[in-house]
Parts: sequence; C-alpha cells; structure tokens
Amino acid sequence: MLFRNRFLLLLALAALLAFVSLSLQFFHLTPVSTAKNGVSSKSRKRIMPDPVTEPPVMDPIYEALLYCNIPSVAERSMEGHAPHHFKLVSVHVFIRHGDRYPLYVIPKTKRPEIDCTLLANRKPYHPKLEAFVSHMSKGSGASFESPLHSLPLYPNHALCEMGELTQTGVVQHLQNGQLLRDIYLKKHKLLPNNWSTDQLYLETTGKSRTLQSGLALLYGFLPDFDWKKIHFRHQPSALFCSGNCYCPLRNQYLEKEQRRQYLLRLKNSQLERTYEDMARIVDVPTKQLRAANPIDSMLCHFCHNVSFPCTRNGCIDMEHFKVIKTHQIEDERERREKKLYLGYALLGAHPILNQTVTRMQRAAEGRKEEIFTLYSAHDVTLSPVLSALGLMEARFPRFAARLIFELWQDREKPSEHSVRILYNGVDVTFHTSFCQDHHKHSSKPMCPLENLVRFVKRDMFVGLGSSTSTNYYDACHREGF
Repeated sequence: MLFRNRFLLLLALAALLAFVSLSLQFFHLTPVSTAKNGVSSKSRKRIMPDPVTEPPVMDPIYEALLYCNIPSVAERSMEGHAPHHFKLVSVHVFIRHGDRYPLYVIPKTKRPEIDCTLLANRKPYHPKLEAFVSHMSKGSGASFESPLHSLPLYPNHALCEMGELTQTGVVQHLQNGQLLRDIYLKKHKLLPNNWSTDQLYLETTGKSRTLQSGLALLYGFLPDFDWKKIHFRHQPSALFCSGNCYCPLRNQYLEKEQRRQYLLRLKNSQLERTYEDMARIVDVPTKQLRAANPIDSMLCHFCHNVSFPCTRNGCIDMEHFKVIKTHQIEDERERREKKLYLGYALLGAHPILNQTVTRMQRAAEGRKEEIFTLYSAHDVTLSPVLSALGLMEARFPRFAARLIFELWQDREKPSEHSVRILYNGVDVTFHTSFCQDHHKHSSKPMCPLENLVRFVKRDMFVGLGSSTSTNYYDACHREGF
C-alpha cells in the first residue's frame, strides 16, 4: 500500500511538472530577444505576467496578451467547416500585418532593442522560416505595382526600423498561411496544382510590413510559389477604397468620433495623472508625451518581454501600462455604445465590401478568376469592416488578425450559394447584422449569399439612417448630418 501511494504521488508530481512545462512553452514566457552574439541579453527583465484563462471581467493584461498574439502551438480554427454536400467556391482573406516595431518612440528614452533579422536560433520559430528567406531573396523580378517594387521583401535590420515587421510578425503569418493551406488547398482543393495568376488577387498598402506580411502568408499558403505568377497590387488608402475614397460624410463621422475620444480622455483623471507621472520620469511636458503615443512603444516592450524604459527620475512600469490599456478598453466599449464610429465604418468599409461581394457573385456564376483574394492591411482597415458587418463585440484587430469570407455552393441545389464569415478562426456568421436572425427560421448552417449582397448594395445605407440614399455616392454626399 505504501509503495502504491508513493507511486501515485510521483505520478501526480510528474503530471504537474509536465503541465507547467507545456504551459511555459505554450505561452512563450522566456525572453525572445537575443544579443547580437546570440546570447540572451542580461539587461532585459521578463515582464510578461503569468497567463490566465479569460477573466470574468475585462482585464488589461489579458487583453494585451491577446493583442500580442505570440505564436505558440498550432491554432484551432473553424475555417473550411461545412456539410459534405457543400463545395468551396472562393475565399477572401483580410489580414492585419504581423507584429511590428513601434511607430512612435517615448521621448528621451532608448528605443527597445529588437532585432529584425530572421534567425533560426531565435524564438518564435517556424519550420519554413529559412526557406521563406531563401525564396524571398529570389523575388527581385516579381511583378509588383509601384511603389511596392522598391520595398524589401523581408525584414533584415539588426535594430528594427520604425514600423518594421519583426520575426514574430513573419512567423505569425507563416502560421496563418500554413493553416489556410491545410484547409483550403489540401482538404478542399480550392486551387488546382497548376493554378494561374488570374486565380489570385493580391493587394497591399505601400508599407513594408503589409507587403512582407502578405508574402509570409502567401508562402505558407503556396510554398515555393512561382514568382512569375505573383502580382501584388498597391492600395494607397488604408481603407482600400480604390477610386471611391472621397466621402465627405465619412469624414464628418470621423471628426465626431475623434471628438468623442477626446472628451472621454478628459474625463479620466487617473489617465491624466498617469501621463503626468510618465512625463515627469522622461522630463518632457505632458502634452508632448501624450502626442508621442507612448502605448505604441509600451506594447512593443510588453509583447517582446523587454523591460519598460527607465531614467534617473524613475521607471515607466506595468501600472502605467495597465492604466493606459484599461482606458483603451473603455474607449472601445463607449465607441460601440455611441455608434458614431459605426457611421464612419459603414462608409469606410463599403468600397472593399462591395469589391468582395462582386467577386463572390462572379464566382457563383462559375467564373474561376480571383477565387482566392488576399488583402494585406492594417488595424484601421479591419476595424471598420468588423463594425460595418455588425460584429460589435469583436476584439480590436490583434497583430496578424485574419477575417475571412468563404463562398460555398450546395451540390444538391447548385444554384444556391452561401457565405461564412470567420474572425481569427471563429465562425461569426450568425453574429453579423445581415444574418443574425437567419438560423432562427432556417436549418442551413450558413448564410445565403443574397443576404450579404442585399446588405452591401442596400442595407448599409439604411444603417446610416437615410431613406433616400441608395448608393455609395449619394450616402457620402448626404446633407444635414
């Protein structure tokens, strides 16, 4: 009996150690940065808190961890799930670029030392990382619209440049691409082995981080693709509005939304005290610190496990970070309630949603062009689209977020086509405003394509409170807002 009890105790202890080890690997709690000689820098303190399951109330640290989206084990997803008698016809992917270096610096502090070269001996790692670098080095003759041809195809600076994609960002999208490859190509055979250029539609803004993110996902999706078949189009606007960017009413909604943000900040005395304390530490006026958008740099420290900056006056710390992050969460909540942003989102997202619906309609007619679409974009691209679709509870787009539209054909009724909407692998179709009630009177697991078409062509304008606007131009130029 004594031997049996000891054996059970040892077995329980071994299981506990295995669980702790797995947890550490899953959440990647060791510092990811290394010194130039490959040895971990001793000057860096681990600031990542212990991981937790989703808390019952909004928690700024938990939300920040989700935002970082640190690559870990293979991700579960609902992409490609459908009854056996449904055939996948086309897929349209919207991504936010992966993890990047900050766009702003905290005044009078040292920039975080993040290495933007791609190295196999640094975490996070992906099995296709070296092959990706090798393949990108052969892509100088690829077909890119100007000014994309002047951008580097992968990050390669020992000290990251402002806004540059990091190794984490590359790995995030290699994972996204491989996940989509396993589902859409291996399982559903969306593209033939001899796929052609006109079956893909690739578009990105003119930032290296979006082009490189798009290429990383594409390489995970189509490893060792033929560069002669790849054509990336340049999109000058973060809204991907192409030739329909002039919209006065959209700008009026944006101005009112920015005013709402400003008034909310003024009411937050704790936030103001936090900015004042941080300004004292770095010895600049509070107004200058706030204008430097310190949360952007602080998120980089947080996501990369690099200690926050210190000066002779003290250190910026986790409490500062939590206050600012909490205010961001409160701002998102009020944004949903006030609905000024919704007006901006409906007008801002209409052009890209209209393009997507048009491609879906062509695919439903049997055309084989542009059946896989990739938009490599920003948070300010995805956020309006999510809001316009009625996905008000969706979290702010994390690094390497993906929003996917799937078009399916019912083999038993070939004239009928359905859509699924997925956000970061979660099926949110029946949370959208155009299909939230469909499942109440239909047993079908997807939403009719007609619902999405009607929403984009008509109901988006009704959502603006206009009974007279029936097209995008009229809605944008409506008076009396």
